[in-house]
Amino acid sequence: MRNVKRNKVTNGKNSMQSMGQVCSLPRAAYNFIIITLCRYIPFLGVKNFMYRHLLGIKIAKNVSVGLMAMFDIFLPHLISIGENSVIGYNATILTHEFLVNEYRTGEVNIGREVMIGANTTILPGVTIGDGSMVAAGSVVTGDVPPGVVVGGVPARVIKTAG
Repeated sequence: MRNVKRNKVTNGKNSMQSMGQVCSLPRAAYNFIIITLCRYIPFLGVKNFMYRHLLGIKIAKNVSVGLMAMFDIFLPHLISIGENSVIGYNATILTHEFLVNEYRTGEVNIGREVMIGANTTILPGVTIGDGSMVAAGSVVTGDVPPGVVVGGVPARVIKTAG
């Protein structure tokens, strides 16, 4: 099970109609602009500076975030990425999810020397252990232990990394 906070919506509307409770709309617009710029910037140092200082994402040294990677626009400060990790092209890291009658929020913690493959989606409340690899196109719905390779939809352990 993922480590998420559940928030029930009781106003008779679906939870996305209550997105202002997750993040103010001006802040979401600001985050969207910064994240969109970073998706196209090829300079890793500039991109990491913007993520750290403008969005509050915890990014350690030597992290490489590929082009088109998409971080959560409502709660990007709930993302942490460990030293020397690689986030692949068009990966999506979410810290919120809207359901019909509730929305969920949760931190995403990516360990040291982790490789996230292209077109991967990581759901809120997930921890990915040090030295793990996530195969391209995977959907990570639960915690990943250290030192393994996971892949698929949903992602499952394929083998020990190495």
